[in-house]
Amino acid sequence: MDNGASSYRRFLDGDNSGLRDLIEEYRLPLQMFILSIVKSNETAEDAAIETFVKLASKKPRYTGKASFKTWLFRIGRNTAVDMLRKERKTNTVSIEEMNGAVPSQPSPEDMYIKEERNRLLVSSMKKLKSEYYTMLWLRYFEDMQVKEIASVIKKSEGNTKVLLSRAREALKNQLGKDGFDYEDK
Repeated sequence: MDNGASSYRRFLDGDNSGLRDLIEEYRLPLQMFILSIVKSNETAEDAAIETFVKLASKKPRYTGKASFKTWLFRIGRNTAVDMLRKERKTNTVSIEEMNGAVPSQPSPEDMYIKEERNRLLVSSMKKLKSEYYTMLWLRYFEDMQVKEIASVIKKSEGNTKVLLSRAREALKNQLGKDGFDYEDK
């Protein structure tokens, strides 16, 4: 799988369904990633939409040096940072709103347990430094590798590994404080 690059190429070649495919596949993950930066559902949604508008209007060149997803998330990050600079304010999002935006697994038997664990995990992650939250989100919810995360957050791979390790440790400590049970995992 090319992670969206072929859909983008189709769009650049004049097939608008390529852009629709990209929006369908990446809108929610991009919005959730941006949420870790802007702390507002509305601003995150606006930044995600603005990112796709940039793709459609400016048609930036994708070189293939990073995965398409990494490239797209970097554009989204830059868009969100630009929006924050313009607004000069940060809003917070409630856990209920966050849980409503996280895609859930439709497994009837495990749904309740998974929802409770996800709620506690997201709640605990939100208590961490914003940088730690972002790194953990990219690694575990977006399944990005260290090299991709480093590219998105504009840090070296070594620095990213150290920060990711610290983020994991901080999350483990926070989960313990929040009463997460490590048994039966």
